[in-house]
Amino acid sequence: MTTYVAGEPGAMGTAVPAAAVAGASAGGAPPAPAGRATRTGRRARTGRTGRAEKAQRSGSTRSADRNGRAAGNGRHDASAHSPASGPKPGIVRPRADCTADSAGGLTFDVRLTDGRATAAVSATGDAALLLRLRGGERPEDTVRLPLGPAETEGTLRAVLPSIMSLSEGRWDAYVALDGGAPRRLLPGVHDLRSLIGRVPRQGRTWLGVRIPYATKYGNLTVRSWLRWPHAEAGPLCVSDGCVVLQGRLYGARLSATARLEAHPRDAVRDPVSVPLLLDGAEPGKPDGGSGDRADHAAGFTARLPLAAVSSEHRAWDLWIRPSTGEAPVRLARILDDVPDKGQIFSYPPQRVTGQDGEPRSVRPYYTPDNDLSVRVSCEGAV
Repeated sequence: MTTYVAGEPGAMGTAVPAAAVAGASAGGAPPAPAGRATRTGRRARTGRTGRAEKAQRSGSTRSADRNGRAAGNGRHDASAHSPASGPKPGIVRPRADCTADSAGGLTFDVRLTDGRATAAVSATGDAALLLRLRGGERPEDTVRLPLGPAETEGTLRAVLPSIMSLSEGRWDAYVALDGGAPRRLLPGVHDLRSLIGRVPRQGRTWLGVRIPYATKYGNLTVRSWLRWPHAEAGPLCVSDGCVVLQGRLYGARLSATARLEAHPRDAVRDPVSVPLLLDGAEPGKPDGGSGDRADHAAGFTARLPLAAVSSEHRAWDLWIRPSTGEAPVRLARILDDVPDKGQIFSYPPQRVTGQDGEPRSVRPYYTPDNDLSVRVSCEGAV
């Protein structure tokens, strides 16, 4: 489960002397500068007149003005700026708690800092949570979700249903209230337990995955994937110059000719291809007993020798080809609650010697899109 603890990102404290803190907590003023008490005592002696006596006269000097402000009776009365007599405070840095369901839907509970503002917004109904595709400029790149009252006071709720598709990418979250300008949302507490070990339902025609997360700037964004068929990468082991990985294919049928392919990125050439070992395969049933059900989750294991990838290309993308003649399916890991696998899963580099006799360092890694690839370096560790 991924949990984000509410709090102001980037807030920094200011060092305060211990004596000042002690004085403030006791309700008194900070200690006066050295010599102040002596001068005050002299002015208070009988028969002495001067600025202290003049300060008692009605509004004649700058000192009187300062004394009036301190007493709350002058023309700069502090009560004139109090929240009770001034304008109502606005909504400052609203947060959204997110709850995911196993079907792919998300519920957003937007917490506002002013309960009165919540009541006003609830009455008008002119409130929405906006999701904007980063870099998108088309009208469909903005999704508007109506906000309504939630059970908790000071909270509005919006729902992104699982049947609503989002294009692949990163969707930044905003809140718009009473026709005002949209404001960026902060992340709150996220309950993503239902995403762990998620299994796509049978009979579907597309798979939508949405994972809310906090950006490096402390804002709320939703990472979205939209795929079908989908090849989900599972446990992966790197040893003895090979990558041994397990996975499952959804939305397509694995055949006896199913293979794992490594395609060089940004290059047109034949891929490196190895056969798949299908889980539970039986004679006459090369698909592991899945029959003709194209949406059945077929498990597989693949062994890729890292020496087979050429040093001519630095990155190789991994795909699953269900059968000869079918289009390959990108191998990725998205059925959990981790939005960025590259920050979590790290694999050791392997020193191998290629067919050209050149030593190189090779290791698998997850791209920013959580797709599985292999990186090649000719010098040192990757």
